[in-house]
Amino acid sequence: MSPTLIGIIGLTALFTLIFTRMPVGFLMALIGFLGFGTIVSFEAALNLLAKDIFDVFGAYNFTVIPLFILMGQVAYHSGISSRLFSVAYKFIGHWPGGMAIATIGACAGFSAICGSTNATAATMAAVTLPEMKRYGYKDSLATGVVAAGGSLGILVPPSVIFIIYGIMTEQSIGKLFMAGILPGILLSLLFALTVVVVTLLRPHLAPRGPRSSWSERLHSLTGLIETLLLFILVMGGLFVGLFTPTEAGAVGAFGTLMVSVARRNLSLEGFVQALFETTRISCMVLVIVAGATIFGHFLAITRIPFDIAAWVAGFELPAAVIMSLIILVYLIGGCFIDALALIMLTVPIFYPVVQSLGFNPLWFGVVIVLITQVGVITPPVGVNVYVVSGVARDIPLQVIFKGVLPLLAALILGTLLMIPFPQLALYLPGLMR
Repeated sequence: MSPTLIGIIGLTALFTLIFTRMPVGFLMALIGFLGFGTIVSFEAALNLLAKDIFDVFGAYNFTVIPLFILMGQVAYHSGISSRLFSVAYKFIGHWPGGMAIATIGACAGFSAICGSTNATAATMAAVTLPEMKRYGYKDSLATGVVAAGGSLGILVPPSVIFIIYGIMTEQSIGKLFMAGILPGILLSLLFALTVVVVTLLRPHLAPRGPRSSWSERLHSLTGLIETLLLFILVMGGLFVGLFTPTEAGAVGAFGTLMVSVARRNLSLEGFVQALFETTRISCMVLVIVAGATIFGHFLAITRIPFDIAAWVAGFELPAAVIMSLIILVYLIGGCFIDALALIMLTVPIFYPVVQSLGFNPLWFGVVIVLITQVGVITPPVGVNVYVVSGVARDIPLQVIFKGVLPLLAALILGTLLMIPFPQLALYLPGLMR
């Protein structure tokens, strides 16, 4: 068999076995190993397996992942997330759908110190769902807002997905972080606007909360100070070139820990749990990265990515049409495959095409993150929906998916706006030193 045919068989096997719910990292490593061994030799495949696993787990660049995850975990266990929600609620809780909008604001704020969509959704579900239920919010709206708002965790920097994409494509992680800020703000506003429209049309979904006095609002702002300081310290240091991404992660994690200790909000049990979750999530991410690296080397020797790039470049179609087809692939794939796994699988295939068409790599990174956000709230994978369901065990899955639908429309609109207005992603990176 030719290497190309073996590559096609390997891809087909991978996408088929993914539906068996096997761990995707191990799956990619296994198929990559078998494919490489079939084409070259199994002795070479064993060497590749050992080298790629060692290189990924020993790479300095990847140390940024556990640092930002630790930052988010410490923030959660020290109560920063609940204080963010409290601030947002004091200011806008009396608006139509005010508590839901406050949840979106808290999700955006927590995303700025977390970097994980699952962690953001789980944290906000635990913090905000009991409050929304207490004020009579319908389950569909409350859970839908948490699931969709949690998706901001992979767009608002620091984002684990941006880190992986930057390493894979050799783009500046700092510039990718900056590229996600304005789209993150835009998407948060679109989510909030959607909630206002839905609750104005169907007021019974979200009874208005009591109006807080200005003294209560101003007093609540003390709960926002640490988040603002941490965000300015980490993102500001990256923006002016004071930190590398890894140094920024270390500064952010240390700063979050110091704030938590100073406020005496972090117990020993909470700190141990934060370390445990950081280790668990980091290992999960790195196993996926290692598996995708092995599978990527298998794809490289099949020449499939380069053949696809040459084939697509040969089409007599406008670049915008080809990009639309790539976006469609991500949109469909995101409904079936985990966001990180999808990016690890597809970037080696589509990135050469994007380069040949002359699109900006930073803009493309933001676009595919936006599209994979769609995948984390749509069936059958819809990982954020399952995370929220795991917290709110009394609410059926179909109710959560129903609540997500209006916000899914807002997410698609935000993605479409990136096409005619690429400066939304490119303006801030263009100001960096």
